[in-house]
Amino acid sequence: MIKRITIFCYIKFLFILEGCIIEGIELLMILVDDMKINDYEKIKDSLQEEYDEFWTPNILRSELENNNSKYIVAKENTKIVGFAGILITPDDVQITNIVTKKSERKKGIGNLLLDKIIKMAKNTNKNSISLEVNEKNLIAINLYKKFGFKKIGSRKKYYNGIDDAIIMSKVLK
Repeated sequence: MIKRITIFCYIKFLFILEGCIIEGIELLMILVDDMKINDYEKIKDSLQEEYDEFWTPNILRSELENNNSKYIVAKENTKIVGFAGILITPDDVQITNIVTKKSERKKGIGNLLLDKIIKMAKNTNKNSISLEVNEKNLIAINLYKKFGFKKIGSRKKYYNGIDDAIIMSKVLK
């Protein structure tokens, strides 16, 4: 069971007013909690439009019902702005996805979710955490590198029979 955690995310912004630049900070309050079926119900109809080429809603639901999977959700007030999941295997922990709503990107939500699932993975007593990422998703690849993930391999034409996947891993201990 994941304890509720409230995370404050600061976003720097600039105003240009009559030739003057005014710098400020916007405060976002993001709550990260266990993803529940009622969270799934709120986003299932918008997965394809608001979260890129995501799995089908049925696959996400089956992941939520899988005892070896754990999912978290990020909310700003009551609005779901992202979610992430892991699968605990006999050998390691695998990140199944980290998804931020298109309209909420570049606010640090992916960083918050990745940090939280790495902490969850450390609680499993596994030695490593791994993932597959589309070779063209440079933003995600750089995020994973920032958190210490290293490339360990690739899968040819893994995504839609076209794009290669990069396999990345991080030692947890």
